[in-house]
Amino acid sequence: MRQLKAVLSIIVTFVFMLVPTNSISNAATKTLSVHFINVGQGDSIYIKAPNGEDILIDGGNKDGSDVVAYLKKQKVDDIEVMIATHPDADHIGGLDEVLYAFKVESVYAPKVSHTTQAYKDFLTAVKKEKLTIKTAKLDVTLPLKDKSIKAKFIGPVKEYKTSDLNNWSAVLHINYNKTNFLFTGDAESQSEKDMLAKKVLSKVDVLKVGHHGAKETTTDAFLKVVQPKYAVISVGAKNSYKHPTNEVLNRLKNVKATVYRTDKHGSIVISSDGMKISIKTEKRG
Repeated sequence: MRQLKAVLSIIVTFVFMLVPTNSISNAATKTLSVHFINVGQGDSIYIKAPNGEDILIDGGNKDGSDVVAYLKKQKVDDIEVMIATHPDADHIGGLDEVLYAFKVESVYAPKVSHTTQAYKDFLTAVKKEKLTIKTAKLDVTLPLKDKSIKAKFIGPVKEYKTSDLNNWSAVLHINYNKTNFLFTGDAESQSEKDMLAKKVLSKVDVLKVGHHGAKETTTDAFLKVVQPKYAVISVGAKNSYKHPTNEVLNRLKNVKATVYRTDKHGSIVISSDGMKISIKTEKRG
């Protein structure tokens, strides 16, 4: 009997040696992590899918070194999907540095251009890395290998004037089992109205508030449908735009959303196991 137990013990030990430890832990955790990186007055969001695939939405301002450093700290080796929500410098300014620092497999952006140097630098980096930009628009689904999550663009639902860059913003919805996230770029009231008309909006757990909390976004009609439990505002401390506005903060309060802000909390990490949401911040404010 002792000999049999000894043999079984050896077999079990051998099997565990063959199975990598990270495979066991990944299978056990299966966590979707969303990092709202503190880039001051701008946006940059890093998403790690349960299977380890990496998605980056925007890259902050002109100097992308802070985003690159943050991604390296998270041990990112390559990026499966990069999304430039729209051409404004506070969203795509650092994406050229990210493109040069990491292997990027695919890039998505709405089909609108701009004449700024930041946008030109982004296009140059995409070209140098021998990539082509895929169009981010309504009903385009991200071709992720991880089938446990569904990531689909629900905006822009139509074309706008080239002077109306904010409403061109790529709006991404991510579903992971019972939890839902909505990332809105700088989408303003007209984009929200058009998404409502298309009936592509639904209740979410986490909302990335549009345009840093500008009064032209996050309307009552939009919030009535989306009803976020948590709202994240990516914004610079004491910024000259006075974002986020009291109008938006009051609207969020009216729907009982718990608000997190990068100017007060630093980088914010929201994780989902598919059923529950957990939140960690750099500092308390």
